[in-house]
Amino acid sequence: MLSDSILLKTIDNMKNHLSASRLGSGLFKVRTSKTGEGKSSGFRTILVFKESDIAIFVYGFAKNEKDNLDEGELRFFKKLSKDLLKIDKQKFLELTKNGEFLSIEEYLK
Repeated sequence: MLSDSILLKTIDNMKNHLSASRLGSGLFKVRTSKTGEGKSSGFRTILVFKESDIAIFVYGFAKNEKDNLDEGELRFFKKLSKDLLKIDKQKFLELTKNGEFLSIEEYLK
């Protein structure tokens, strides 16, 4: 499990264009560290990101278990990203309130 503080740091890294690979369609692969360890032994997270608007973590995997998404997974996540980016912020807040999305409370303030 990744802590909220690590997820927030990952979002900050995205904003500063650090440790991220652009996959297209608003989708990024981001190196994310484990609690108390560096990024080299950490995770890769798949993130839907639109600067100054939204960041949604949609998938994560340990680097020692998997190198990359396969072609089918990449197609799936690109489609998901396009669909998620069409939803307006008010709708996301509603979906979060209904429990369909989890939020990092500090990031929303």
